[in-house]
Parts: sequence; C-alpha cells; structure tokens
Amino acid sequence: MSRTLLAALALCVAGARLPGQTQIGPGATRDAATDMPYRPGVDVLSYDLSLELPRSGNVIHGLAALSVRHTTRVDTLVLDLVRLTVDSVRSDGARIAFTRTPNEIHIPFHPNGKHAVRIEVAYHGAVEDGLIVRTDSAGRWTGFGDNWPNRARYWIPSVDHPSDKATVSWTVTAPPERTVVANGALVDRTTLPDGRVRTRWRESHPIAVYLMVIAAAPLVEYPLGNTACGYGADPGEGTANNCVKQFVYVAPEQRPTLPGAFSQAGEIVRYFSSLVGNFPYEKLAHLQSSTRFGGMENATAIFYDDAAFRTGRMNEGLIAHETAHQWFGDAVTEREWRHLWLSEGFATYFAALWTAHAHGDSAFHAAMASIRSAVLADPADVPTHPVIDTVPRELLSLLNRNSYEKGGFVLHMLRRQVGDSAFFAALRAYYATYRDGTALTDDLRREMERTSGQSLGWFFDQWLRRPGFPELDVTWSSDPSSQQVTLDIVQGSRFGAYRFPLTVELQGANGATERATVVVPAESRARIALPRGAHPLMPTALVVDPNVELLARIDVHPR
Repeated sequence: MSRTLLAALALCVAGARLPGQTQIGPGATRDAATDMPYRPGVDVLSYDLSLELPRSGNVIHGLAALSVRHTTRVDTLVLDLVRLTVDSVRSDGARIAFTRTPNEIHIPFHPNGKHAVRIEVAYHGAVEDGLIVRTDSAGRWTGFGDNWPNRARYWIPSVDHPSDKATVSWTVTAPPERTVVANGALVDRTTLPDGRVRTRWRESHPIAVYLMVIAAAPLVEYPLGNTACGYGADPGEGTANNCVKQFVYVAPEQRPTLPGAFSQAGEIVRYFSSLVGNFPYEKLAHLQSSTRFGGMENATAIFYDDAAFRTGRMNEGLIAHETAHQWFGDAVTEREWRHLWLSEGFATYFAALWTAHAHGDSAFHAAMASIRSAVLADPADVPTHPVIDTVPRELLSLLNRNSYEKGGFVLHMLRRQVGDSAFFAALRAYYATYRDGTALTDDLRREMERTSGQSLGWFFDQWLRRPGFPELDVTWSSDPSSQQVTLDIVQGSRFGAYRFPLTVELQGANGATERATVVVPAESRARIALPRGAHPLMPTALVVDPNVELLARIDVHPR
C-alpha cells in the first residue's frame, strides 16, 4: 500500500474497526485484546465467489462457496459479514439453519470425518464498504474492491484476517459495458442471453482475504506483453514461456497516455525476481481505480488512485512499491497485524532498491536520506511506539512512519549488518519458505541468522521493539603528533543507547578523503580512536555516515 494518500486516510477511511488478532495455529487466530481465539478450529481452503452487479445503485447478489476444514474440533463456523441479508446457507449441498448477528454468520459445523466441508452462503443487499461503488467523472458506474485492513466483511462472507489465506475464484455477472478484472488468471468471458457478460477469474495461490478483489468499470486494456521472461513464475504455473504477463487497465480517455511510467513495469518485475525469486502469481495487472488509497497491492491486480492517472503523477516509485508487495505482503503475508512492517517496510525499501538499480547510487542515497528524514521528523508514532507494536483498536493507525519508513530503514541497516550476500540469500530463503503462507518477524530473523552466522536478537530488539532512534552528539579532534583522530560520541537519553556500526569520512584541505568504520557500543558515552591508513591525511572536516546507512539524528562538531 502506498503512503501517497496516508495524510488523508484518517479522514476518509471507514469500515470495520476491530481489535487486532494474532495466530495460535494453522487457521486459528488470537485476538490481541482478549488473547482468545478469533476463529478457532477452522481453516478456509478456498473461496468460490459469484456476484451479480447492478446496472445502477449498490445492491449486489452473491453466492459464496467456501471449502473449510477443521484444525481442532469445533461445532460452529463463524463468518464475518456485516449487515447484508443472508438468504440461505448450505453445508455440502444440504440447506441448514444458521444464526445471524449484525456482523457475523454462525453456522453449524460438523465435518463427520471429511477433509473439508463446502459451505454455501447466498446473500444480497446494499454494500456500504469494501466494494466501493461510485460513478466516475463521466457519470459511469464503477465498482472496486477495497478490503484493507478488514473490510472484506462488508461484501464477502469470510474469515477476514490475514492469517487465514485461501485460493479464490470469481464469477462476476455485469452489464456489457463493464470490464471485470480480478485476482489470478482469466478463465472465460461469456455473453449471456440477456446481454449481460459473465467473467470468471481464478487465483490458484492462497492469498489473504484483504487481497481478494474485483474491478468492474468501463476500463480498456493496454497489454504490456510477456515481461521478465526467464524470471517469471515456475514452469507449470500457467504463464507463457516462463514470463509474467502484464496489463494496464484505464478509463478510455487515459489510454493515449500509456505506457508512461508503466514502460518500466517489466524491468521492475525482472529486477525484483532476480533479487528474491520468481514472481509468485499468474499475471500482473495495473488498474486505474476509485478506492481509498494511493495504491493497493491486491494480488495480481494492483489498484492505483484515479487522480494519479488524470494528473500525470503516476511514477516508477509507486509502481515499484506496489509491485514489491506481490512478494512481500501478498505471497509472504504478515500473520499478525502488528508485524505489518514485513509488508510495508519491505515495499518501502524495495522501491529504494529500484531507484538504485534504475538511477544509480546518488539517487539511492537521496532516497534513503528522504526516508530517514521522514522518520526523524515524525512527531507521534516513532517517538512513542516500536515498529512491532501492540495492535491498536483502529488498525488504520498502523499505516504510519514505523511500518513504512522506519521498517524500510531497518532493512537497510540489517543489510549492512550482515552483508549483501547473506542479506539477499536470507531474503530468498525467507520468500521460498513462507511463499503462499504467513510469517512473523522472528521467521525473518532466523533466516538472517542462518545465512550470516550472526546472532541478531539484539538487532531486532533494539530497532523493532523499542521506540525512537539514536540521537548522537559527535565531537571530534585530531592529534598531528600521533596522527590520531578521536571521536567522542554521546547518545541522548530520550531513547537510550544503541549499538551500531558507524562510518566516518575524514576530509583534507586538498580534497582528499579517508573513511573508517567503527562499532559504537550500546553505551551512553564512548571515545573511539579511528583506525588510520598507511598514509593518513590530516583532516579539516569530518562527515559522519556519508552513505546514509544509520537511522539516527547526528550532530557533529570539532573540539
């Protein structure tokens, strides 16, 4: 998800606002506020979702068929569905009684030894959220799924939590003037006798419910072709020639502006695949949409804000951020909300890595400086909350500088701590191990420790489980007789002392430079003599952290 519109999020996002949850086992989750299971004993394996969309208005008719298995013995399946009318429920074809509350459906659940039960929920009503129904500037009906964080429950009967991932199939019947795009591969598109069009899509990889979406609007398709060939999905996953098919879908009047920034979409996928592993899905579509975020990383179908197209503000950085989510957030999903940085921090850092790849080191350093500045300037979340926070009752408040910028910069420092080889080897192992599943921060830590041979608990604790950042007052002096440069480093008391490597650059009067890296201990005050080269220069100036590698506020002055 892009931070492009985060300033407006608090004002414009409505929907279900429930306590966060954490997982206790496959398909079972805990509620962070009560430490009680959220949906105990069940695991949804697949969703087969059929929708009939209106010509006007917001009344939908749906049939949700869920394949559900037991993980522990329970007698009731609880599905999230807010206020829509439930017409009937069937279990393995037999109509059964159910109990309805304003926000849930309670269904008798008796597998009788079967591996899975097919639960069918027929429902209808006026959607209030989740599926955003609007008319565009030309007065045309549009509908776009907009589920994050837990607003799928407004239009999809579901276990609406990221820990329970499932495959999804869509069958959408709509008026013929609408193009319907959804997760996965296009199965078929059929014109019915009444003139309506039935479109079917199938996502064969398990994804979180918040990523299950459709777009139904007067969109035109702009094919980007087969991209990232040789780096796409593994053979047999449904892509042609081991390539990733990419498309852009826009309002008809926007088609002349294409491909624009999307000319780089293929190289972005190729580059990220080379760093992490094969693209995880059947295709990648980029859509002009009308939802509540600047960009939303729905699996295989990224939604971007309508205004970015109409005002010419679509850019590579936004595309790279949302594309990175296909690996981190979508394929590997944070199991608990408080580990959101595993999604947003990764996307933030990978967008910066794209900047380095496409535009060079100077652009990368500028991007990291901008990320650091955003963290240091944050007046609320960074100084008072750790990145891995207790889950607030308002999940949208997790969309903050901790989850995005600080999380991204922590990855940057982790890369420096373990080295490039170990860092990217760990990311590849992390992705391969947890692809199509869920993960927590300690899963990433274990992969980093395995590839680097380092014990990294201290690193993860100080950067992710403590609020704030180092505040350094660095005083330096040089001694010509001993040719020694000494740093006096005092760490501020507001956030306490941190342990970190620190690079300094000595600058001489003739323009020559010399660099040294030292490890600063986790102490409030340290005096460090810099190691010097064979022919040390006498410095006239000193620059601390010249390559923007440390998340810290740094004041430097000579003694």
